[in-house]
Amino acid sequence: MTRGGMDRAQLNASAPGASEPNGTAQAGGAHSDYEEEILRYLWKEYLFPRQYEWVLIAGYIFVFVVALTGNILVCLAVWRNHHMRTVTNYFIVNLSLADLLVTAICLPVSLVVDITESWFFGQTLCKVIPYLQTVSVSVSVLTLSFIALDRWYAICHPLMFKSTARRARNSIVLIWLLSLAIMVPQAVVMETSSMIPELANRTLLLSVCEERWGGEVYPRVYHVCFFLVTYLAPLCLMFMAYFQIFRKLWSRQIPGASGAVSRKWVRGAGSSDDGGQAPGVERPSGSAGLVARPGTAPSAEVKQLRARRKTAKMLLVVLLVFSLCYLPISVLNVLKRVSGVFDNAGDREAIYAWFTFSHWLVYANSAANPIIYNFLSGKFRGEFKAAFSCCFRGLRRCRGAEARRLARTTSQKSLTNGSKSEPLSSRVSEHVVLSSVRAVPS
Repeated sequence: MTRGGMDRAQLNASAPGASEPNGTAQAGGAHSDYEEEILRYLWKEYLFPRQYEWVLIAGYIFVFVVALTGNILVCLAVWRNHHMRTVTNYFIVNLSLADLLVTAICLPVSLVVDITESWFFGQTLCKVIPYLQTVSVSVSVLTLSFIALDRWYAICHPLMFKSTARRARNSIVLIWLLSLAIMVPQAVVMETSSMIPELANRTLLLSVCEERWGGEVYPRVYHVCFFLVTYLAPLCLMFMAYFQIFRKLWSRQIPGASGAVSRKWVRGAGSSDDGGQAPGVERPSGSAGLVARPGTAPSAEVKQLRARRKTAKMLLVVLLVFSLCYLPISVLNVLKRVSGVFDNAGDREAIYAWFTFSHWLVYANSAANPIIYNFLSGKFRGEFKAAFSCCFRGLRRCRGAEARRLARTTSQKSLTNGSKSEPLSSRVSEHVVLSSVRAVPS
């Protein structure tokens, strides 16, 4: 689609000399000069980046670097730390893999196409690239849906379903197989063509990769179903699930907690990360949240509630950002493919700008997720800092620091276990002594 969807007839009409009769170009030299003049015109008017397109190029480069680096760090953080291999983190890694796929393969191609308005990559990649892009969208939506479903069961109906790492891995395999299967029509209908057939053998400029359907009804049905299945329906269900999750977590009764624990604790304003099923965030001292009454100590149930609250907030932010980033391109595709709003549009520059910006937003979502994890998850933030410090300090120093960190963690766990068992042993020995004293005859 050229800057707002200009079709072949409009393009040929705007080219210099396009209204000349064909007889004037029958001579070989005159015809060659005519084609060269068209090529120069196309480069000047359509292919050379405009001023705002240089800003778009800078935005694409920024998104590419952040998305590639951030999502690799997310995968490494879960892979290197066994305590982070939880059910929710498995799904987060799958989301990062989908983002890596679309960033590494589809983003550079999309940038070239948006700027040059030409497809330079051949018929095979014309089928592969759009297919992988739609597969990535499907994987992201299904992964977010499985995360919401897992959290909904764990918090609202904990006795109905037991989430395990094995089930999470099986779900991830199912997500990819289902996405690869349902997006096959996208690969089948993609074809390459030239907007100026006369120049098809001389240049790839203004070659396009677009859908070719057998009739007008099929693309409308397909894109309506695509919008409903990959955007509207799952988002509505996910928001309903998170509404119930938030209502349960912020209710007066602690989910799954005993009445004694609920009476000992009063509600505050803050929250923290997921303890057992999601990326944990250490609760800073003095922060607001569930506050202990005087003379009480934090119970494991209350700590879990703090963790679940913060994880629910983080996952809801991820969902909101996803819905906002995919909203413009979803609406524009429905307007273009179903309603045909842009077929006779006059202001093609504005439409082209909207489409290119909406494409950039899709890729920006891939860069936004690691940033969200960094700000809302203490464990991910710690792993990101450790990875960056390794880059600056060198691999050898990084391995030494990692070994010292693991040693400290192990010693802290052993001290904690020792302190927990000490009162019990002292009480047992004290009971034995008192019993022996009582047994001595007077």
